[in-house]
Amino acid sequence: MDFVGVYFASLFLGAFALKSMRDYAGKELETRNSKPETALMTKDEVLQVFRDTGALLEGHFILRSGWHSRQFFQCALALQQMPIVEKLGGALAAKVRSLGAVTVVSPAMGGLVIGQEVARQLGVRFIFVEKEEGKLVLRRGFKIAPGEKSLVVEDVVTKGGRVQETIDIVRANKGVVAGVAMVVDRSNGTVDLGVPMFSLLSLKVEAFEADKLPPDLAATPAVKPGSK
Repeated sequence: MDFVGVYFASLFLGAFALKSMRDYAGKELETRNSKPETALMTKDEVLQVFRDTGALLEGHFILRSGWHSRQFFQCALALQQMPIVEKLGGALAAKVRSLGAVTVVSPAMGGLVIGQEVARQLGVRFIFVEKEEGKLVLRRGFKIAPGEKSLVVEDVVTKGGRVQETIDIVRANKGVVAGVAMVVDRSNGTVDLGVPMFSLLSLKVEAFEADKLPPDLAATPAVKPGSK
């Protein structure tokens, strides 16, 4: 093969190699940016996650609502491992994707981990509200624009007090609350916050007012393991 033939052959091989590299890079980028459909989790699967991680506690607990219970869902224990966070967050995101929220808002501390993961999987903004002088407020320069569609995400809901506070903050800033999502609904759907509500695990867990405890709970020292 003469010099010219070698020259054009090398150009051809170089162009072919460059195209192959670009095709490979494109496929890699497409794979990384693709969002495979996350399988929804059954109630039993979610409950098993809490059991396997030691996050379903038995004893005498004072809940954030001030009520007392024999069971406590310590989401912080379940959400220590990122694969579990991703799995629960993905299942919850799949339930609420159709709402079209552009911001996820969570009350600190309990809703922070799961709220941020749901926002990540939805590809939207994440902000949080936190306690200041005993009540939840929007701080740290976070802003909610008028008409901005928000999703409130919490870990566990019993009476819905913190979620309602969060809803009130969004509305006070003229935002729109598209819905509320949670990992565990301890009210078994009886809490009504006036917006669509979604949970991975909904069940009725007995809860008692402090002055109406059954004898076994009254005789057992109480602990308060949740957010302050």
